[in-house]
Amino acid sequence: MTTAKDLFIIAIDLKPEQAVGQGDLSLALAGAELVDLLGAGAVAVDDDHLLPDGSPTLDDRLLGEAAARLVRQPPYERIEDWLWRRGRDLSAAYQTALEEDGELTRKRSGRLSFGPHVVEPVDSVGRRRAADRWEEQEPVLVALASALGLGAARSDGEPGLDDEAVTTVVAAVHDAVMELEAVRQRRTIENSAFANLWRG
Repeated sequence: MTTAKDLFIIAIDLKPEQAVGQGDLSLALAGAELVDLLGAGAVAVDDDHLLPDGSPTLDDRLLGEAAARLVRQPPYERIEDWLWRRGRDLSAAYQTALEEDGELTRKRSGRLSFGPHVVEPVDSVGRRRAADRWEEQEPVLVALASALGLGAARSDGEPGLDDEAVTTVVAAVHDAVMELEAVRQRRTIENSAFANLWRG
């Protein structure tokens, strides 16, 4: 299992009061992929740009797909641009992959709906691994989940990420999720104003 798959499982396993939006989750999953690509030596971070750094063998299909989509010619892609480009519909891709792997099951009722059906993790090694990482408060998983409003907020004084590149990626995820929320709020205001104009 990868960090992205663990994050997906945690996001639907915690059953928060408000469902995690697919757009938010997709951005966080793209960030989780970058964290794993950094760990595998497939990419490096230079300021806010992603520099492909070798071609390691990756045993996860979606992670391999992410590595293959890295921009390999200068000027290299900014982290923020990668999150938006790679994140497009990424939560649906992870749902499909986890269902195919037998990690998720579909149900007709429940709280967190990703598409027309509600999905939930099955009792599996993958789910237990994700739960263990969560219970141990593994810093990367907690930091990515906090961008989705999951878990307790970390204070600045708490020990956290000790890798500058990972910290840069996680910060970019938080910024992208906040930007997406700002776009949603703007659209809501614009739609309300338009409706009021027609009601006159």
